[in-house]
Amino acid sequence: MKIATDFLRFPYFFILLVLSGCAMNPVTGRRQMVMMTEGQEIAMGKESDPEIMAFFGSYDDPRLQRFITEKGSAMTAVSHRSKLLYTFRIVDSPVVNAFAVPGGYVYFTRGIMAHFNNEAEFAGVLGHEIGHITARHSVIQQRNAMLGQLGLIAGILLVPELSQFVDPLSAGMQLAMMSFGRDDERQSDKLGVEYSTRIGYDASEMAGFFKTLERQGETAGGDKIPVFLSTHPSPGERNETVAKLAAQWKTKLKVTNAKINRENYLKMIDGLIVGEDPKQGFVENNVFYHPSMKFQFSNPNNWKLQNTPQQVQMAPADGKALLMLSLAGKGSLEQTASTLLEQYKLTLVKSQKENIHGFNALVLVADQQQEKGTIRVLATLIDFEGMIFNFMGIAELSTFVSYEPVFLSTVRSFKKLSDADKLNRKPEVIRIKTIPQPMSVQAAFQQFNMPSSRFEELAILNGMQLTDKLGKGTLIKVIEK
Repeated sequence: MKIATDFLRFPYFFILLVLSGCAMNPVTGRRQMVMMTEGQEIAMGKESDPEIMAFFGSYDDPRLQRFITEKGSAMTAVSHRSKLLYTFRIVDSPVVNAFAVPGGYVYFTRGIMAHFNNEAEFAGVLGHEIGHITARHSVIQQRNAMLGQLGLIAGILLVPELSQFVDPLSAGMQLAMMSFGRDDERQSDKLGVEYSTRIGYDASEMAGFFKTLERQGETAGGDKIPVFLSTHPSPGERNETVAKLAAQWKTKLKVTNAKINRENYLKMIDGLIVGEDPKQGFVENNVFYHPSMKFQFSNPNNWKLQNTPQQVQMAPADGKALLMLSLAGKGSLEQTASTLLEQYKLTLVKSQKENIHGFNALVLVADQQQEKGTIRVLATLIDFEGMIFNFMGIAELSTFVSYEPVFLSTVRSFKKLSDADKLNRKPEVIRIKTIPQPMSVQAAFQQFNMPSSRFEELAILNGMQLTDKLGKGTLIKVIEK
């Protein structure tokens, strides 16, 4: 009887559940199925923000931060969710990208800030990212599987079992890297045009910026398309659509003098770091240097290296091995070794003490049993001035012997960095120059002693072609130390 009663009640319970999961989309005005309240959405953003900032780090530029906060506040005030409390941040990454997470958190990398050439381009992308939040795209995506990426180098590993050793991205970073469907991107493009026009900018500049991104991706190679374009509609389609929408919104809002503000923006980014920041670690002549932590080691020949805040990850072209360096914290080598074995469920095969360039080290060989075979790990713990660094070389047991010499050679090359040139290496920064007389873009780069090998890179950075003609007094970006 009880079973029958519950069965009869179930459809009504299901209907109530569905109704509780429906909410009005602020942009479309239609009800749609979501799996969280606005309060839960805000809580998700608050929880993700510290993880995202820990991964990237904040780019410390008070003037740029004031600018992005001021423009963001103006834009959210005219958005479809004006009562939501928004946070705008610039993160310390050379990658050309902007992204948003639920609850009102919007992030721009210094890499994308370097590639904007006026305020209007920035405003269009800002509106696009705010659009993802106002249309609740990230929340809707929660109905589907969240992007479960591991460390950035895991994608090249051909032995899936090795990926478990790469630090998984936090939930916040998985959310930040979530990709949207093309319909969501088209909707955010429309909102970007609307919002930027509403605060007085020329939204057609947004279309021009897409061309810059497309060129930047083509120059870097087919697999290096900027993240901001990777899942978006084709650049050609976007350019045409955005240009039409911009014209329509100018007419609708009767905007007769839309802002571009090129000179204001360029003067504001004078001194902005471009490319990798050496203090966070860099590779030169196959040696990895970390000026801030004052260590160096040799990178295996022809191995891909990925430097993240959590780990330095290396892998060969065949994808059958993995070598990582991470910080294991403080304590004794023996206790750290015990924790490591327990963490990865490793069975110790052998261990020995070593002295690596004056630092005490403990070298372990251990196995992890898998259904498909055995994974062997060469773990080397190095007591570097009170902090323990952990090198882990990992491969299948059947191929381990071929990689072990590479693992050991790399580990034993670890030493204190004392080269003043490397310790004091300065980053490259944008400098804004004024064209002294009419000339082409290429002639301008020559005028300011830029190397010819970087002309195309600089042209893209400026959103120009090398053959474009510049008038006297035009501002242009160059790169200097």
